[in-house]
Amino acid sequence: MSRVLVLCKKTFHNAGLSLLLFCLTVANAAADLPNFTELFKQASPAVVNISTLSKPQGRQQIYGPGGDELPEIFRRYFGIPLPEGGDGGRAQPMSLGSGFIISKDGYILTNNHVIDRADQIIVRLFDRRELPAKVIGADKRSDLALLKIESDRPLSVVKLADTQNVEPGQWVAAIGSPFNFEYSITKGIVSALNRSLPSDSYVPFIQTDVPINPGNSGGPLLNMDGEVIGINSQIFTRSGGFMGLSFAIPVEHVSWAVEQLKDKGYVTRGWLGLAIQDVDRDLAESFGLKKPMGALISAVVPGGPADKAKLHPGDIITRFNNKEIDSSGMLPMTVGIVAPGEKAGVEYIRNGKRMTASVVVGQLPGEGSASEKGSSSAVDTKNPLGVQVAVLDDDYRSKLRLDSGIEGLVVIGVDQGAGRSIGLRQDDVITDLNNRRVTSVAEFDKVVAQLPKGRSIAMRVIRGGNPGYITFRLPE
Repeated sequence: MSRVLVLCKKTFHNAGLSLLLFCLTVANAAADLPNFTELFKQASPAVVNISTLSKPQGRQQIYGPGGDELPEIFRRYFGIPLPEGGDGGRAQPMSLGSGFIISKDGYILTNNHVIDRADQIIVRLFDRRELPAKVIGADKRSDLALLKIESDRPLSVVKLADTQNVEPGQWVAAIGSPFNFEYSITKGIVSALNRSLPSDSYVPFIQTDVPINPGNSGGPLLNMDGEVIGINSQIFTRSGGFMGLSFAIPVEHVSWAVEQLKDKGYVTRGWLGLAIQDVDRDLAESFGLKKPMGALISAVVPGGPADKAKLHPGDIITRFNNKEIDSSGMLPMTVGIVAPGEKAGVEYIRNGKRMTASVVVGQLPGEGSASEKGSSSAVDTKNPLGVQVAVLDDDYRSKLRLDSGIEGLVVIGVDQGAGRSIGLRQDDVITDLNNRRVTSVAEFDKVVAQLPKGRSIAMRVIRGGNPGYITFRLPE
């Protein structure tokens, strides 16, 4: 600021009072800009660098920019690529990321994709010590992992913030190891809250414009008090590099999951047994709503929690467990954090009338398995596709602009498995699998469970109204 004042004095002598006032305005504006020095000093000792080693297993898959793409154009970054073929069976560098210490006894939070498939995890501390870490628990749906290190010296920890106080426009900063440049700090603002991404239906992401690059994954997103408000997880990109859109898992969601990861190594989520979709302007008009709102039920799982609560296709859920549901993306997030077995209130609109119901929340299928503990890389052997589907009913046909005669199953979720590797995405329609027509969820599950290993399997998929066949193989 002193340099600006000197410039102002020179300007005053040369150009008069008006330019002096302008310079003083600039100086005051510069004085109001945030200073991130104290934030960095406070938080950086609790930030760690995470590297992993993995033993080659046949042909090596490459991770990093351009690899392991999420649906559409979301990429998670693994950092160091693997050379094809490995190195004689020796452990090779597999990924590089960041994390942060949340307790003095050595618990560390990071992204699941940073440590996924790792045989060895090394944590480098601020004082340059390198310690081995073990995985206490991991959750692939929210991309969280909880690690543990043992240290003979006191550990610095970060404070977790109250994310209810986070607002768009506030200053935030990220500390991590982009491209292995350790303890780099970048800054920006909160762009939006409660973002729902195609790849993660259960995380209400914080969107920011903080520059995030390979190696930042798992590091903290901090407010100006040096408190963690989120874990940097994903970016939106068409080029493989940062484009001004980054996403962090809110610490409120993290806190809810950490206790489960500590206790049992995995996370269980609430489940209603519904297929839902957004309410657009035309649907709002057809259902007698003044504006688009809520989550429209397009299908109900027979015998599921919603079915037992007498919810029907065509009902529009506007509130769940005392939280307003503005869009369909909000419902899975809100239901997911309710413990299975708990009762929750549901407000919905049916035939233009507002109604209420009480529902006993179930457990999301495919979760709660002890085999998930310690690693989230395992694929469900009963569903190696990792694909969740719903019946292609009239509502879905209308939404996807498909002819009434088309039958099949619409993809409503893609998890770890062959489905992700072949590029299946939400709203794809599967009509045939392994040369068998599939028109019901039960039939689909039966065919998937009987898929052969080690040979080519055909699947007929309709995407954007265009049908086509894709092939894949399940590992033996």
